[in-house]
Amino acid sequence: MALEMFPPGHLLGTRYVLSGGILLAASMLRGAHVPRGRELFSIALSGVMTIGLGTGSLIFAETWIPSGMAALFISTSPFWMTGVEALWPGGTRLHLPEIAGMGVGLTGTILLVWESALKAPHSGAIIGGFLLMQFGCAGWAAGSIFRRRIDTRAHPVVTGAIQQLACGITVLIPALLFEHDRVHFNTRGFSALFYLVFFGSIAGYSAYAYALDRLPVALVSIYTYVNPIVAVFLGWLFYREPFGVREAMATGIILMGVTIVKRFGRAPAIEDTPELERSRA
Repeated sequence: MALEMFPPGHLLGTRYVLSGGILLAASMLRGAHVPRGRELFSIALSGVMTIGLGTGSLIFAETWIPSGMAALFISTSPFWMTGVEALWPGGTRLHLPEIAGMGVGLTGTILLVWESALKAPHSGAIIGGFLLMQFGCAGWAAGSIFRRRIDTRAHPVVTGAIQQLACGITVLIPALLFEHDRVHFNTRGFSALFYLVFFGSIAGYSAYAYALDRLPVALVSIYTYVNPIVAVFLGWLFYREPFGVREAMATGIILMGVTIVKRFGRAPAIEDTPELERSRA
């Protein structure tokens, strides 16, 4: 809906300048620690990698392919996350039960979105969208793992705010200079932007940043399997979209995969570092 009003670069930049600015201002008013110098630069860089490459690729891809196809393509994200974590020096090695749980969740996601994905036009746009979103998944994974390795005593909500603001500024400036498509102001687009800023970014990304500091990478990564369930539920609640046997089975399979990863997930490799002890304090 937001893309109906904004060109992709304008949407990405505006969304995260607003959410990051609001969060950072609120944190400073509460007297929270705000990083400076090298620490600030590292957190900002991780935000450009995670959100700029990850969410940016998704936004541009959704100008080529339907949302159902995008949900299918982004379901590879947990494998990117655990793979990058395993390859990173000192990272947690791949754990077979976790990978099996991700596979179960992936199966449920495919079942849930397959029907809408089949409606996509059979053209080069599908291949382009897939490649772009895999690049975005790789960027999101690398930025997330890099963020876990930054030594900071800032609260995860503060680091998330800095990441969002840094990404928004980095994207919005070139978008204003080089993206010449007009902004088509309308109530539907503003409502979508409001939803993305407050629920997708201020609430959603803050929760992700908090979880990333305290949970195993494999468990954090499977949020991409839960998102389609929420989307289907909201579609049924607000638009009375059908929710039948296939949707119920897919939801059960996804939750089974989440349960497996939760049950067999290993503790994060950096769980007891001084950084997290300071963060808890």
